[in-house]
Amino acid sequence: MSEALSITQPAVDAIVAQALAAIASASDLNELKSLRGRVVGDQSAIAELNAQLRNLPNDQKAAAGALIGKARGELNAAYSARESEMFLAEERAKLAAESVDVTAAPSHSRFGARHPLSLLMDQISDIFVGMGWEIAEGPEIENEWFNFDALNFDADHPARAMQDTFFVEPVESHLVLRTHTSPVQVRSLLERELPVYVLCPGRVFRTDELDATHTPVFHQVEGLAVDKGLTMADLKGTLEHFARVMFGPDAQIRLRPSFFPFTEPSAELDVWHPGAKGGARWVEWGGCGMVNPNVLRAAGIDPEVYSGFAFGMGIERTLMFRNDVKDMHDMVEADIRFSEQFGVTL
Repeated sequence: MSEALSITQPAVDAIVAQALAAIASASDLNELKSLRGRVVGDQSAIAELNAQLRNLPNDQKAAAGALIGKARGELNAAYSARESEMFLAEERAKLAAESVDVTAAPSHSRFGARHPLSLLMDQISDIFVGMGWEIAEGPEIENEWFNFDALNFDADHPARAMQDTFFVEPVESHLVLRTHTSPVQVRSLLERELPVYVLCPGRVFRTDELDATHTPVFHQVEGLAVDKGLTMADLKGTLEHFARVMFGPDAQIRLRPSFFPFTEPSAELDVWHPGAKGGARWVEWGGCGMVNPNVLRAAGIDPEVYSGFAFGMGIERTLMFRNDVKDMHDMVEADIRFSEQFGVTL
């Protein structure tokens, strides 16, 4: 036990003065709380002085107790007042930090934007979903059979050459980066019940150099319909509706005879684009035709019972002539300023 302290008015006043100075010197609530034990708690000097009351003669205890009690009350009141003062100050500081100057000029944040190619693919998908079609997807690394053989490509067709197609090593695996989304059509015929009406948007790969009008990675959208009694008239009507939704009610289409291994007869699809920059004009848009009977047979479908039509076009090309985009680099360089021209749809 420590030595007995002198319980006198000067001794008590000195303890109180020292404790009040410590309370006043605290810079924040955390520091004040750390002082509590030393100024008003069990480890404080005033508490230690109070413990010495037992050593005083009985006739002195009442006076000394009253002196210490008054001092303890003064210190507790001072501590509580300082604690309330600092709490209110911190609350005011928080409110001030969160305040908003409604007269200040607004600061504009730049938002990200979905890529216009993604927006265009979604718009095209919505058109065909609205006609009752389904959206079909497939792998980007595709078996050569789905990419070529099932689509009636001969073994020596130029598209199979390495200068046109990315082959996955080893070449004996017969895996390629799909050169079109037509394999998704084949998979749809094998996996779905007839009739089939599917739209196949997706990314495709060809060994082209990146320049103003070409890129080795681009996007296509292809459509396939297989049902009883479908004709070229159904194909033309579908494409006319598609073109008018995409390019305006005055848009027209024309079909020029062509050749594709997977369709017979085949046609190049042109669209009359009335809103084209520089004046309305015909623009080559894609390819189309009636599904070749060999493709139907490869999927186990009797071409004497069912017929179908297919079409396909590039998304990048569509964006270029619909929105007057001059350079393919703008689509692949991820510059937000390019995307912002098409709005900030999320």
